[in-house]
Amino acid sequence: MTIDRIYQTRRKNVPPFAFNKAVAHVFDDMIRRSVPMYGEVVRRQAQMARQRYQPGTRIYDLGCSNGNLAMALCACMPVGGFEMVAVDSSRPMLAEFEKQLTAIGRSGDVSLICDDIRGVEMTRASVVVVNYTLQFIPPPDRDALLQRIHDALIPGGMLMFSEKIVHPDPCLSTLQVDFYYRFKRENGYSELEISQKREALENVLVPETVDAHQDRLRRCGFNDFDLWMKWFNFCSWICLK
Repeated sequence: MTIDRIYQTRRKNVPPFAFNKAVAHVFDDMIRRSVPMYGEVVRRQAQMARQRYQPGTRIYDLGCSNGNLAMALCACMPVGGFEMVAVDSSRPMLAEFEKQLTAIGRSGDVSLICDDIRGVEMTRASVVVVNYTLQFIPPPDRDALLQRIHDALIPGGMLMFSEKIVHPDPCLSTLQVDFYYRFKRENGYSELEISQKREALENVLVPETVDAHQDRLRRCGFNDFDLWMKWFNFCSWICLK
């Protein structure tokens, strides 16, 4: 695993964060040290996807990054045991994904698509996963995407998604952010790295409150859902159609 040192050197102007080749190269280390409970979330999502998947349907991974969910799913399902469509707008991330699939001989189970997830056609889906991705989509476009996901799911289908959130109460919001930065420091990031990463994400990652996410779910037709994992300002949901 290559160590993330992207923000270790002081920069006069920090460019907006992008899932470019440099990020793709260190992504596993970056997300392990930056997203609390990431491994647990992906592991349990793969297990739930295995449980909800139905032959003749598809699993969609929207904003799939380098394919960690698919790797977890391959670990618990046999070759040819599922059909996944994995979508990401970053070619470098998909290149890393393809390397992982090739290494374990599972390219036949997963179709990789380089595209904006807002425009990808979805049909006969039994499972849709959107991990830490809505936050990078302009807020006005989020309802339309969730509606399209709902419409693509078969009856009984499952949406699973994870997001960084913000608390509406300023004091609790500050507490959550403080503990998040403590988490990053405990994982070896310096104050400079934390500061420059924060600057890079400004206006690129736009979090919402838990209530905003759950109101959207209801508007789009998801009435059965559960916030199954919450770590300060990180949350994961399961939603049934």
